[in-house]
Amino acid sequence: MPILYKDAGVDIDRLNILKREIGKKVKKTFSPAVLSEIGLFGSLYQLSGYKEPVLVSSVDGVGTKLLIAQMMERHNTVGEDLVNHSVNDILTLGAKPLFFLDYIAFSEIEDKVLKEIFFGLRRACQKNKVSLVGGETAQMPGIYPKGVYDLVGFIVGVVEKKKMITGKKIKEGDLVLGLPSNGLHTNGYSLARKILLEEKKFRLDESPFPLKNELGDELLRVHKSYLKEVSPFLSLIKGIAHITGGGFYENIKRILPEGVSVFIKKGSWQIPEIFRLIQDAGSIPDEEMYRVFNMGIGMVLFVAKENLRRIKSKGLKVIGEVKKGKREVVIE
Repeated sequence: MPILYKDAGVDIDRLNILKREIGKKVKKTFSPAVLSEIGLFGSLYQLSGYKEPVLVSSVDGVGTKLLIAQMMERHNTVGEDLVNHSVNDILTLGAKPLFFLDYIAFSEIEDKVLKEIFFGLRRACQKNKVSLVGGETAQMPGIYPKGVYDLVGFIVGVVEKKKMITGKKIKEGDLVLGLPSNGLHTNGYSLARKILLEEKKFRLDESPFPLKNELGDELLRVHKSYLKEVSPFLSLIKGIAHITGGGFYENIKRILPEGVSVFIKKGSWQIPEIFRLIQDAGSIPDEEMYRVFNMGIGMVLFVAKENLRRIKSKGLKVIGEVKKGKREVVIE
Protein backbone atom coordinates (compact mmCIF):
# COMPACT_ATOMS: atom_id res chain seq x y z
CA MET A 1 0.00 0.00 0.00
CA PRO A 2 1.34 3.51 -0.80
CA ILE A 3 2.10 5.81 2.12
CA LEU A 4 0.60 9.28 1.64
CA TYR A 5 1.24 12.66 3.29
CA LYS A 6 -2.00 12.21 5.24
CA ASP A 7 -0.59 9.02 6.75
CA ALA A 8 2.31 11.09 8.13
CA GLY A 9 -0.15 13.38 9.91
CA VAL A 10 -0.51 16.20 7.36
CA ASP A 11 -3.98 16.53 5.80
CA ILE A 12 -3.57 19.02 2.94
CA ASP A 13 -7.14 18.73 1.63
CA ARG A 14 -8.70 19.37 5.01
CA LEU A 15 -6.46 22.38 5.63
CA ASN A 16 -7.24 23.85 2.22
CA ILE A 17 -10.98 23.62 2.89
CA LEU A 18 -10.51 25.42 6.21
CA LYS A 19 -8.34 28.09 4.59
CA ARG A 20 -10.98 28.84 1.96
CA GLU A 21 -13.72 29.06 4.59
CA ILE A 22 -11.67 31.31 6.86
CA GLY A 23 -10.34 33.38 3.96
CA LYS A 24 -13.84 34.60 3.06
CA LYS A 25 -14.26 36.04 6.55
CA VAL A 26 -10.73 37.45 6.71
CA LYS A 27 -11.42 39.57 3.60
CA LYS A 28 -13.79 41.64 5.75
CA THR A 29 -10.71 43.19 7.37
CA PHE A 30 -9.30 44.41 4.02
CA SER A 31 -8.94 48.11 3.33
CA PRO A 32 -8.96 49.49 -0.27
CA ALA A 33 -5.13 49.51 -0.06
CA VAL A 34 -4.99 45.69 -0.14
CA LEU A 35 -4.38 44.66 -3.76
CA SER A 36 -4.07 40.89 -3.36
CA GLU A 37 -6.26 37.93 -2.48
CA ILE A 38 -5.70 35.43 0.32
CA GLY A 39 -3.57 32.50 -0.84
CA LEU A 40 -0.91 34.12 -3.02
CA PHE A 41 2.81 33.70 -2.32
CA GLY A 42 2.90 37.29 -1.08
CA SER A 43 0.48 40.04 -0.09
CA LEU A 44 0.20 43.39 -1.85
CA TYR A 45 -0.51 46.65 -0.05
CA GLN A 46 -0.50 50.08 -1.72
CA LEU A 47 0.89 52.88 0.43
CA SER A 48 -0.28 56.39 -0.41
CA GLY A 49 -0.98 59.77 1.16
CA TYR A 50 2.34 60.19 2.98
CA LYS A 51 5.14 62.69 2.25
CA GLU A 52 7.98 60.89 4.04
CA PRO A 53 6.55 57.53 5.13
CA VAL A 54 8.54 55.39 7.52
CA LEU A 55 7.43 51.76 7.77
CA VAL A 56 7.40 50.32 11.28
CA SER A 57 7.33 46.55 11.78
CA SER A 58 7.20 44.17 14.71
CA VAL A 59 6.89 40.44 15.32
CA ASP A 60 5.74 38.79 18.54
CA GLY A 61 3.82 35.90 20.04
CA VAL A 62 1.31 35.21 22.79
CA GLY A 63 3.76 33.17 24.86
CA THR A 64 2.73 30.61 27.45
CA LYS A 65 -0.65 32.26 27.86
CA LEU A 66 -1.53 29.84 25.07
CA LEU A 67 -1.25 26.99 27.57
CA ILE A 68 -4.01 28.55 29.69
CA ALA A 69 -6.24 28.82 26.61
CA GLN A 70 -5.49 25.20 25.73
CA MET A 71 -6.22 24.00 29.28
CA MET A 72 -9.56 25.86 29.24
CA GLU A 73 -10.33 24.89 25.63
CA ARG A 74 -11.09 28.55 24.96
CA HIS A 75 -9.27 29.85 21.91
CA ASN A 76 -11.30 32.87 20.79
CA THR A 77 -9.25 35.47 22.69
CA VAL A 78 -5.61 34.61 21.92
CA GLY A 79 -5.91 36.07 18.42
CA GLU A 80 -7.00 39.37 19.95
CA ASP A 81 -4.06 39.20 22.35
CA LEU A 82 -1.67 38.82 19.44
CA VAL A 83 -3.04 41.65 17.30
CA ASN A 84 -3.45 44.12 20.17
CA HIS A 85 0.05 43.40 21.48
CA SER A 86 1.50 44.02 18.04
CA VAL A 87 -0.51 47.22 17.52
CA ASN A 88 0.76 48.56 20.85
CA ASP A 89 4.37 47.77 19.97
CA ILE A 90 4.40 49.92 16.83
CA LEU A 91 2.25 52.58 18.50
CA THR A 92 5.22 53.32 20.76
CA LEU A 93 6.88 54.87 17.68
CA GLY A 94 3.76 56.80 16.68
CA ALA A 95 2.83 54.37 13.90
CA LYS A 96 -0.61 53.64 12.51
CA PRO A 97 -1.11 49.90 11.78
CA LEU A 98 -1.58 48.93 8.12
CA PHE A 99 -1.55 45.16 7.78
CA PHE A 100 -1.00 41.99 9.80
CA LEU A 101 0.09 38.42 9.10
CA ASP A 102 -0.19 35.41 11.39
CA TYR A 103 1.69 32.14 11.85
CA ILE A 104 -0.08 29.18 13.47
CA ALA A 105 1.64 25.82 13.97
CA PHE A 106 -0.14 22.61 15.03
CA SER A 107 0.73 18.99 15.37
CA GLU A 108 -2.70 18.19 13.98
CA ILE A 109 -5.25 20.67 12.64
CA GLU A 110 -8.38 20.98 14.79
CA ASP A 111 -11.19 22.75 12.93
CA LYS A 112 -12.87 24.27 16.00
CA VAL A 113 -9.62 25.56 17.46
CA LEU A 114 -8.44 27.13 14.21
CA LYS A 115 -11.78 28.84 13.63
CA GLU A 116 -11.80 30.27 17.16
CA ILE A 117 -8.25 31.61 16.77
CA PHE A 118 -9.16 33.32 13.51
CA PHE A 119 -12.31 34.74 15.09
CA GLY A 120 -10.10 36.59 17.59
CA LEU A 121 -7.63 37.68 14.93
CA ARG A 122 -10.36 39.05 12.70
CA ARG A 123 -12.21 40.80 15.51
CA ALA A 124 -9.07 42.59 16.72
CA CYS A 125 -8.03 43.54 13.18
CA GLN A 126 -11.44 45.09 12.57
CA LYS A 127 -11.34 47.02 15.85
CA ASN A 128 -7.85 48.35 15.12
CA LYS A 129 -8.60 48.93 11.42
CA VAL A 130 -5.70 46.76 10.31
CA SER A 131 -5.92 44.41 7.31
CA LEU A 132 -5.30 40.71 7.94
CA VAL A 133 -3.63 40.08 4.57
CA GLY A 134 -2.28 36.55 5.02
CA GLY A 135 -0.13 34.20 7.03
CA GLU A 136 0.87 30.59 7.42
CA THR A 137 -0.90 27.63 9.01
CA ALA A 138 1.54 24.75 9.41
CA GLN A 139 0.93 21.13 10.34
CA MET A 140 4.05 19.86 12.10
CA PRO A 141 3.56 16.38 13.60
CA GLY A 142 6.36 15.47 15.94
CA ILE A 143 7.20 19.08 16.84
CA TYR A 144 4.12 19.84 18.95
CA PRO A 145 2.16 17.42 21.17
CA LYS A 146 -1.46 16.82 20.20
CA GLY A 147 -3.67 19.70 21.32
CA VAL A 148 -0.79 22.18 21.53
CA TYR A 149 -0.19 25.01 19.04
CA ASP A 150 1.91 28.13 18.69
CA LEU A 151 0.75 31.54 17.50
CA VAL A 152 2.92 34.37 16.17
CA GLY A 153 2.10 37.64 14.42
CA PHE A 154 3.86 40.14 12.16
CA ILE A 155 2.58 43.71 11.82
CA VAL A 156 3.52 46.64 9.58
CA GLY A 157 2.52 50.23 10.23
CA VAL A 158 3.50 53.68 8.99
CA VAL A 159 4.39 57.06 10.45
CA GLU A 160 5.49 60.35 8.89
CA LYS A 161 9.21 60.78 9.49
CA LYS A 162 8.69 64.14 11.24
CA LYS A 163 6.11 62.61 13.58
CA MET A 164 8.11 59.62 14.85
CA ILE A 165 8.15 59.18 18.62
CA THR A 166 11.62 58.11 19.74
CA GLY A 167 11.98 59.30 23.34
CA LYS A 168 14.96 61.49 22.44
CA LYS A 169 13.10 64.63 23.57
CA ILE A 170 12.36 63.32 27.07
CA LYS A 171 13.93 65.65 29.63
CA GLU A 172 14.07 66.48 33.31
CA GLY A 173 10.71 67.61 34.68
CA ASP A 174 8.55 65.64 32.25
CA LEU A 175 5.70 63.63 33.73
CA VAL A 176 5.22 59.88 33.46
CA LEU A 177 1.62 58.83 32.80
CA GLY A 178 0.22 55.33 33.10
CA LEU A 179 -2.69 53.75 31.23
CA PRO A 180 -4.40 50.83 33.03
CA SER A 181 -3.90 47.29 31.80
CA ASN A 182 -6.51 44.56 31.52
CA GLY A 183 -4.63 42.08 33.69
CA LEU A 184 -1.43 40.23 32.83
CA HIS A 185 -1.83 40.94 29.10
CA THR A 186 0.69 38.52 27.48
CA ASN A 187 3.70 38.42 29.78
CA GLY A 188 4.70 36.73 33.01
CA TYR A 189 2.62 33.60 32.44
CA SER A 190 5.46 31.15 33.00
CA LEU A 191 5.93 32.50 36.53
CA ALA A 192 2.18 32.82 37.15
CA ARG A 193 1.54 29.23 36.05
CA LYS A 194 4.37 27.88 38.18
CA ILE A 195 3.10 29.60 41.32
CA LEU A 196 -0.66 29.35 40.92
CA LEU A 197 -1.09 26.04 39.11
CA GLU A 198 2.02 23.99 39.95
CA GLU A 199 2.91 25.13 43.48
CA LYS A 200 -0.47 26.20 44.91
CA LYS A 201 -2.45 23.85 42.65
CA PHE A 202 -5.33 26.27 42.22
CA ARG A 203 -7.96 25.17 39.72
CA LEU A 204 -8.80 27.46 36.82
CA ASP A 205 -12.50 27.28 37.75
CA GLU A 206 -12.02 28.48 41.34
CA SER A 207 -11.71 32.02 42.70
CA PRO A 208 -8.91 32.14 45.28
CA PHE A 209 -8.87 35.22 47.51
CA PRO A 210 -8.76 38.10 46.65
CA LEU A 211 -10.16 37.34 43.16
CA LYS A 212 -13.83 38.01 42.49
CA ASN A 213 -13.83 36.05 39.22
CA GLU A 214 -12.61 32.56 38.34
CA LEU A 215 -8.84 32.29 38.00
CA GLY A 216 -9.04 31.11 34.39
CA ASP A 217 -11.13 34.12 33.39
CA GLU A 218 -8.63 36.46 35.02
CA LEU A 219 -5.68 34.84 33.27
CA LEU A 220 -7.37 34.99 29.86
CA ARG A 221 -8.30 38.67 30.02
CA VAL A 222 -7.54 40.13 26.58
CA HIS A 223 -4.40 42.18 26.06
CA LYS A 224 -5.70 45.73 25.70
CA SER A 225 -5.09 47.86 22.59
CA TYR A 226 -4.26 51.51 23.31
CA LEU A 227 -4.51 52.74 19.72
CA LYS A 228 -7.82 54.60 20.05
CA GLU A 229 -6.92 56.08 23.42
CA VAL A 230 -3.48 57.36 22.50
CA SER A 231 -3.83 58.35 18.82
CA PRO A 232 -5.58 61.71 19.45
CA PHE A 233 -2.66 62.90 21.62
CA LEU A 234 0.37 61.55 19.74
CA SER A 235 1.62 65.05 18.88
CA LEU A 236 1.88 65.84 22.62
CA ILE A 237 3.75 62.68 23.62
CA LYS A 238 7.54 62.53 23.86
CA GLY A 239 7.92 58.84 24.51
CA ILE A 240 5.84 55.66 24.86
CA ALA A 241 6.73 52.39 26.56
CA HIS A 242 4.61 49.25 26.14
CA ILE A 243 4.92 47.34 29.43
CA THR A 244 5.40 43.76 28.26
CA GLY A 245 8.20 41.24 28.90
CA GLY A 246 10.77 42.92 31.14
CA GLY A 247 8.15 44.86 33.08
CA PHE A 248 8.82 48.46 34.08
CA TYR A 249 12.58 48.31 34.28
CA GLU A 250 13.48 47.04 30.83
CA ASN A 251 10.67 48.56 28.77
CA ILE A 252 10.91 52.11 30.11
CA LYS A 253 14.70 52.11 29.91
CA ARG A 254 14.51 51.27 26.18
CA ILE A 255 13.36 54.78 25.28
CA LEU A 256 15.27 56.91 27.81
CA PRO A 257 17.94 59.30 26.52
CA GLU A 258 21.24 59.68 28.36
CA GLY A 259 21.34 61.91 31.42
CA VAL A 260 17.86 61.24 32.82
CA SER A 261 16.17 58.65 35.02
CA VAL A 262 12.55 57.80 35.68
CA PHE A 263 11.14 57.71 39.19
CA ILE A 264 7.91 55.72 39.53
CA LYS A 265 5.76 56.29 42.61
CA LYS A 266 4.24 53.16 44.17
CA GLY A 267 0.64 53.62 45.21
CA SER A 268 -0.14 56.13 42.48
CA TRP A 269 -2.47 53.59 40.86
CA GLN A 270 -4.53 50.64 42.03
CA ILE A 271 -2.87 47.27 41.46
CA PRO A 272 -5.35 44.58 40.27
CA GLU A 273 -6.03 41.64 42.58
CA ILE A 274 -4.47 39.06 40.25
CA PHE A 275 -1.02 40.55 40.86
CA ARG A 276 -1.58 40.55 44.62
CA LEU A 277 -2.57 36.90 44.44
CA ILE A 278 0.56 35.95 42.49
CA GLN A 279 2.87 37.96 44.75
CA ASP A 280 1.42 36.63 47.99
CA ALA A 281 1.21 33.03 46.78
CA GLY A 282 4.83 33.05 45.61
CA SER A 283 6.32 35.37 48.24
CA ILE A 284 7.74 37.41 45.36
CA PRO A 285 9.77 40.57 46.17
CA ASP A 286 8.43 43.86 44.81
CA GLU A 287 11.39 44.36 42.50
CA GLU A 288 10.78 41.01 40.81
CA MET A 289 7.08 41.76 40.37
CA TYR A 290 7.82 45.05 38.61
CA ARG A 291 10.49 43.35 36.50
CA VAL A 292 8.15 40.60 35.27
CA PHE A 293 4.59 41.99 35.24
CA ASN A 294 2.84 45.19 34.17
CA MET A 295 1.28 45.50 37.65
CA GLY A 296 -1.84 47.15 36.21
CA ILE A 297 -0.11 49.65 33.90
CA GLY A 298 -0.06 48.50 30.28
CA MET A 299 1.38 51.59 28.64
CA VAL A 300 3.52 54.49 29.88
CA LEU A 301 3.51 57.95 28.29
CA PHE A 302 6.02 60.78 28.71
CA VAL A 303 4.68 64.34 28.42
CA ALA A 304 5.67 67.87 29.37
CA LYS A 305 3.92 69.14 32.49
CA GLU A 306 2.19 71.94 30.59
CA ASN A 307 0.48 69.41 28.30
CA LEU A 308 -1.00 67.21 31.03
CA ARG A 309 -4.45 68.82 30.94
CA ARG A 310 -4.70 68.27 27.19
CA ILE A 311 -4.39 64.50 27.51
CA LYS A 312 -7.59 62.83 28.62
CA SER A 313 -8.13 59.09 28.86
CA LYS A 314 -10.15 56.87 31.19
CA GLY A 315 -8.05 55.64 34.07
CA LEU A 316 -5.02 57.77 33.15
CA LYS A 317 -2.73 58.35 36.15
CA VAL A 318 0.38 60.40 36.82
CA ILE A 319 2.70 57.68 38.11
CA GLY A 320 6.11 59.33 38.11
CA GLU A 321 8.52 62.00 36.94
CA VAL A 322 11.72 62.35 34.92
CA LYS A 323 14.80 63.60 36.81
CA LYS A 324 18.50 63.90 36.16
CA GLY A 325 20.18 60.53 36.47
CA LYS A 326 22.11 57.63 35.01
CA ARG A 327 19.42 56.39 32.62
CA GLU A 328 17.70 54.06 35.05
CA VAL A 329 14.23 53.28 36.34
CA VAL A 330 13.62 53.72 40.06
CA ILE A 331 10.42 52.48 41.68
CA GLU A 332 9.95 53.91 45.17
